[in-house]
Amino acid sequence: MGKNHFKKAILSLENRIAEHQEKIRLELKKDYPDRGLINHWQKEIKAFEKGIEQALKRLGKK
Repeated sequence: MGKNHFKKAILSLENRIAEHQEKIRLELKKDYPDRGLINHWQKEIKAFEKGIEQALKRLGKK
């Protein structure tokens, strides 16, 4: 896999993180936010961050 592949992967993961952060923000605005759903999105964000870290290592940036 080339560098472009990892750069695209990083961009995609960053977009997914932003989407999940927005979902969490909107859920927290509700009178009775679904904590289970928020926890799920937070775990996914951590997984996305780990993916970014691994891609950066492959690119030699960490």
